[in-house]
Amino acid sequence: MKIIAFQGSPRKDGNTELLLNEIIRGAGEHGSPVRTYKLNLMKIRPCQDCGGCDQTGVCILEDDMGPVYDDIRTADRIILASPIFFFGLSAQAKALVDRCQSFWCEKYLLKKPIEEGPFGRKGLLVLVGGMKKEIGIECGNASAKAFFRTISVSEHTVLSFLGVDAKGAIKDHPTALAEAYETGKALAKS
Repeated sequence: MKIIAFQGSPRKDGNTELLLNEIIRGAGEHGSPVRTYKLNLMKIRPCQDCGGCDQTGVCILEDDMGPVYDDIRTADRIILASPIFFFGLSAQAKALVDRCQSFWCEKYLLKKPIEEGPFGRKGLLVLVGGMKKEIGIECGNASAKAFFRTISVSEHTVLSFLGVDAKGAIKDHPTALAEAYETGKALAKS
């Protein structure tokens, strides 16, 4: 089973990364290694809405998204992890999502959705933020739902934690890291 993960936080060793590391550990212990993209370290230009992918389903921008497209196309499980910034995904995560416009063109204009593969395609959205209002999760999940649907992932699970802001504060949450680990195991099993 091929699992890929997108770490969308700019903060190294922050709450998002700590949660994602536990998910990866859980999946790995079930025999599924995870290829992780640290989006903040990548050169990903924002979508230019240039129409370059309308006829082909292939983005014409050349940057670090090149190998990402291939991995999205062939993955069985896709994890998107992001802090909640101003009720939504981080800029790093949103740039990735927006650059998947080429998959939207391929699926809806060219009528060539990504094939499901032998394990099916499932997603996991991981959100963590300092606010205590659910709207941050709802808004972030709305963007992620559109992303997952566009890349032919018909179902995704949301793992979210609110009221967690300071770097490393997720370690003080009574269940978060254990939940993340178990979620990783379940994702690799299903």
